Amino acid sequence: MLKSSLEDFIHYLQVEKGLSDNTLKSYKRDLVQYMNYIDKVSSKSDWESVVRADIISFLYKMKDQGKSSATLARVISSIRSFHQFMIRERLVTHDASIHIETPKKEKRLPSILSPQDVDALLTIQPKNPLSIRNKAMLELLYATGLRVSELISLKVSDLHLTMGFVRCFGKGSKERIVPLGDVAKEAVENYLTEARGLLVKRKNDENALFVNQHGRPLSRQGFWKILKGIAQDTGITKRITPHTLRHSFATHLLENGADLRSVQEMLGHADISTTQIYTHVTKTRLKDIYQSYHPRA
Repeated sequence: MLKSSLEDFIHYLQVEKGLSDNTLKSYKRDLVQYMNYIDKVSSKSDWESVVRADIISFLYKMKDQGKSSATLARVISSIRSFHQFMIRERLVTHDASIHIETPKKEKRLPSILSPQDVDALLTIQPKNPLSIRNKAMLELLYATGLRVSELISLKVSDLHLTMGFVRCFGKGSKERIVPLGDVAKEAVENYLTEARGLLVKRKNDENALFVNQHGRPLSRQGFWKILKGIAQDTGITKRITPHTLRHSFATHLLENGADLRSVQEMLGHADISTTQIYTHVTKTRLKDIYQSYHPRA
């Protein structure tokens, strides 16, 4: 009973809501943990017998494990959606998740690179197919602010180099068009003419833009390893994640006078309040510069 209801919910999210694979995995991971707790700790055999106290107990257990408020907020959202689904489907007669407060997320400013660090990171000598690919990937990522999941999902047909833009599909499969600068365009053209064919070899059916050494689509983990290796080789000591170039892209645009709405559109944010975090970053950086260089700071 517990498991079948969960499988029905995941199927509903996939077919009727059309959520991405990454979002589905996130829901499933949260709810499998929740289901296991209800089954083993609370010893409930059906969802009808689950009450608010069971959910609170599960959340306290997660908090004791050191989960952040952001993780807890996401888990509560997953649980709430699941219980509302069961109400709609008449699998239960009450909503056990009602009146559960979502913890406030800690506002952490995103980690960004300075323009000098970005220059160092992008100084890749394109001497073989893999290094040509790596340069094209990083140039494209910094030029467009794409999420890594969007980058590795790009097809060759999503490039419109003559017009100077790339098409991508973000969260919820929303399509957006992002401009591409000349430097990134040149790096990608070089990759297409000099490297991709050698990596793909005889796999003519492969449509993915960026492929690994076996000619298959690059994974998130594969990209992460590449990025870490390049950062180490260039001597950058700052912690870099696959999102760092996206954060840097947005911050550098705002620092140089771009308006918030345009940056929101390029990043694919549904809500402008998400984009506003980068205005706090630019203010913090301005304050640091003032403290460092003003004689009476």
